[in-house]
Amino acid sequence: MATSRVFTASSMLSRFVSPRYTAFQTASSPMLRYISNSLHPVATLSIPAISLNVPGLLKDIWEGVLRAVPKKKTSHMKRRHRQLAGKALKDVKSINSCPACGEPKLLHHLCPNCVAEIRKEWGEAERRAERQTGEQAEEQTEKQAEEQAERLSKQYLTTHIIDNAHPIDIYTLAVTPSQILSASGSSSIKIHSTTTSDFPIAQVLKDVHPLGCHHLATSHDGSKAISVGFSGEAKVWRYGEGMWVEDGELGGLSGDDGEGEKKKNGKKTKLKVGEMWAVALSEEGRYVAATSYDGRIGVWDLLTEQRRKIRQYETKGSFGLCVDMSADGRFTACGHESGNVYIFSNDTGRLLHSLPGLVKPVRAVAFSPGGKLLAAAGDARLIGLYDINSGEQVANLTGHGSWITSIDWSHTGEYLLSGSLDGKVKVWTVDQKMCVATHSETDKGLWSVKWLPKVGRNEGFATAGSNCSIAFYREASGG
Repeated sequence: MATSRVFTASSMLSRFVSPRYTAFQTASSPMLRYISNSLHPVATLSIPAISLNVPGLLKDIWEGVLRAVPKKKTSHMKRRHRQLAGKALKDVKSINSCPACGEPKLLHHLCPNCVAEIRKEWGEAERRAERQTGEQAEEQTEKQAEEQAERLSKQYLTTHIIDNAHPIDIYTLAVTPSQILSASGSSSIKIHSTTTSDFPIAQVLKDVHPLGCHHLATSHDGSKAISVGFSGEAKVWRYGEGMWVEDGELGGLSGDDGEGEKKKNGKKTKLKVGEMWAVALSEEGRYVAATSYDGRIGVWDLLTEQRRKIRQYETKGSFGLCVDMSADGRFTACGHESGNVYIFSNDTGRLLHSLPGLVKPVRAVAFSPGGKLLAAAGDARLIGLYDINSGEQVANLTGHGSWITSIDWSHTGEYLLSGSLDGKVKVWTVDQKMCVATHSETDKGLWSVKWLPKVGRNEGFATAGSNCSIAFYREASGG
């Protein structure tokens, strides 16, 4: 039964589709027209319709889906930002000419050339203003310094000059309450009286140092003196009954004996040249300090038997050019060719301070009368002031144009005297740290400067050097 039904439907379909069915297409039956219109296209175009019409159908379907999904709304601000971004991109890429300088530049941008010119002008204006301000401040400072210098300035007059005091360069001066001692490259030491204005010669110590004398030192009371010659010998002098007499010699730094010659295998040998160089005496004349060519410093006690050496200090081996002892004899200071300055404690025998600040040879060191400061000077052309307790550098006195060879404190410690190789001598006030007087009688180098004993309210000093003369100065004001 089922088979017959399928067959019947198949046969009916074949009839509809077969050409023989064309005779019924003209039939007027409504049923036949319906069947003809609905089934005929399906039967004839079933395979081609799928391949040709699906994309179109999918497009229509997708458009319908898009119409069904609501679109996301864009705010006005976001649209505005997008517009501005597009405009900015356009402006960045656009080039036009600067109306000021005519150089090409980006649209809506400052001209880099004009900006650079303006900045340059502003910078120059600022620098001009700074220079003017600095110059005004400097002028004001200089004016104040000049006014202060005028208030503090001291005038010194040349009272006397001893021409040809020695036949060769005078290397050292030493002062006592009534005399001034001088030594040179000659073999003699000369002593002049300072009690009268013409400074007459009081005594001549002849042939005491065959190769000449380069350092002298005296005690504060003028009872003792030490002289050192170029051959290395150090002689002790004693003043009594108006005359200086030799009182023995000091041994070298290599030995402990008090003789002027070292003992080796029971025999005496001469001291080496430079084994004794710079010397200094304590205020009361008991202790002597001396340097050597190899940097050693020795301290002798003149009151002990044979004047034995009680201290010897070792340094870094640089030539000891200068030495000084504090007024109470507690400290010894030395300056070296390397620029080092050392302060030793004579009580403990230890190094107290190694002072900084000077990197060139130090040719002069001097303790202040109160024992609070140490002055050091040399080839650096400045004077360094150091606190003895802390070892800190408290001031620099600048103004010399050449090597400073000698310095000396006034009796009160208010002023410092300095001489240099350009022939100039300067007086410095320690409180104000400034120069208050400059004098020069010669363009030849000065090797030694010393304050003279104060007479009344007047202060004076003496200078000596390569011109073989001794010049005396006295303060112009005062009673």
